[in-house]
Amino acid sequence: MTSPPSTDAPTPDDRHSPAPGDPAPDFTLRDQFGQDVALSSFAGEKAVALVFFPWAFSNVCTGEMAGIRDRLDEFLTFDTEVLAISTDPTYSLRVFADRDGLNFPVLSDFWPHGRVASAYGVFDPELGVARRSSFVIDKSGIVRWSVHNQLPDGRDLSDHLAHLHQLA
Repeated sequence: MTSPPSTDAPTPDDRHSPAPGDPAPDFTLRDQFGQDVALSSFAGEKAVALVFFPWAFSNVCTGEMAGIRDRLDEFLTFDTEVLAISTDPTYSLRVFADRDGLNFPVLSDFWPHGRVASAYGVFDPELGVARRSSFVIDKSGIVRWSVHNQLPDGRDLSDHLAHLHQLA
């Protein structure tokens, strides 16, 4: 007889996800145009909304990224950079961004696979994707807020904007 699947799988907070007040792990990833983007390049100048998403072209992720695109002016009002991160390859993200008119950096955490998502405690090794998680990072590089959604549940962008407003 086999055992039932474990129900105590670690969640992002059970791992080593940076908590509010912790320094955000720095990284450099390639965007949809093949350009390197370093989190540290925004230090002292912009807050960063870091948005991990599991799959380009999936219904929920497509809707979320379109929501950010449609409200990008609201994000930029707070002197913020939005960085979306997926474990999809750069070339897939280029097609995804072009198809949906995503005019913000969409970064590939493809190789080493999920390294940045792992540093943020949001990599799902069984599925090989980043969990649906977000972090608001202030201009000093400190995590000020995070939220972790279940894979089928889209995030509330109004919550993101409210937390960015607190940093303004």
